[in-house]
Amino acid sequence: MKSDKISFQGAFGDALSARLDRPEEGAVKGWVLFAHGFSIGKDLKPIRTISKALVEEGYGMLRFDFTGLGQSDGNFSDTNFSSNVADILAAAKYLRENEMPPCILIGHSFGGTAALKVADEIPECKAVATIGAPCDTTHIVHQFADQLEEIEEEGEAKVLLGGRPFIIKEQFLDDIENQDIAMEIGDLPQALLIFHSPQDAVVGIENAAHIYEMAKHPKSFVSLDGADHLLLRNSKDADYVGRVLAAWSSRYISD
Repeated sequence: MKSDKISFQGAFGDALSARLDRPEEGAVKGWVLFAHGFSIGKDLKPIRTISKALVEEGYGMLRFDFTGLGQSDGNFSDTNFSSNVADILAAAKYLRENEMPPCILIGHSFGGTAALKVADEIPECKAVATIGAPCDTTHIVHQFADQLEEIEEEGEAKVLLGGRPFIIKEQFLDDIENQDIAMEIGDLPQALLIFHSPQDAVVGIENAAHIYEMAKHPKSFVSLDGADHLLLRNSKDADYVGRVLAAWSSRYISD
């Protein structure tokens, strides 16, 4: 796999760190854009494993760090769901102008919810896949529910996400309250593939059921039985996601 480090401007004009993964030889059959989950980053091992599997099947993938996360510039505390959506659009624009427009959009966890929101704004995208995604934006609040009162009274609070401290501001709460993801899912113009583990302790399996129920056909569900939310427990889970996604996507793109 050939991997090139690149950057592009995100929602607030900050430089976002990204990787372009592609086959060493031969033409890329289609580009995949990956949006990672809340507070993690593009270099999480399962994301790299999914990319490797897709590349071995002839795809290219752009994975990037949202504003203020990983190696990207910017202040995480100023970001919100809407800025994540804008970052995804900026990544799609980079691919459109420098490689080929993304034909597949993947989102993990909160990034999956953002993918559902933004998919209709990427006209070249033929299919969308979510991995362990919440069916609405307010689901994320449970990760810092015990500090909601502090955020509302003080305007912000330091919370622990994945064992690391982050500042969550009241503007983040206001933004997620003003999103209608159900409508976006119902109007989704692309084919949809939902990956979810029945044992996901972070985002319950009922979220996958809601997304599936709201979406129109063509839609598919793949159970990641035994997998954890981040796909870290077993490296085979992420590889499986990549292989299934590559096979499924072939129905919706042209070589």
